[in-house]
Amino acid sequence: MKSKSALSRLLDLFEEDAPDEPFYDPVHVGGVLIGTMAAIGALYWLLWTLLVFEGGIFQKIHAGAAVLFTSKTLKDFGYEGSPYAMGAFEGWVGNVVALALTAALIAALHRLHETARLRRGK
Repeated sequence: MKSKSALSRLLDLFEEDAPDEPFYDPVHVGGVLIGTMAAIGALYWLLWTLLVFEGGIFQKIHAGAAVLFTSKTLKDFGYEGSPYAMGAFEGWVGNVVALALTAALIAALHRLHETARLRRGK
């Protein structure tokens, strides 16, 4: 006998049990509301960390490209050789982690979309 996946067991919670059950279950509605708020909060944190935290990822990309491809130095962007005085590169770890998480989220959503498209046959 095959064991059910965690997703299958979760989806089984939302199946109708009997015809005399109410049209909706208040616990499920509450769960959906809490889950939606948690997902929105996580998305907000992810995008804020990527785009706003310590100047955002685009500031780091611009400064890095200027150092690599022009005559500018790290000192021109406020870097003083210390992890406590990084200038334009402050918060780069948070921005890079948020970029990696964003890429993973987009890849997972794309995979989910492609799986659904293939099951539909289009």
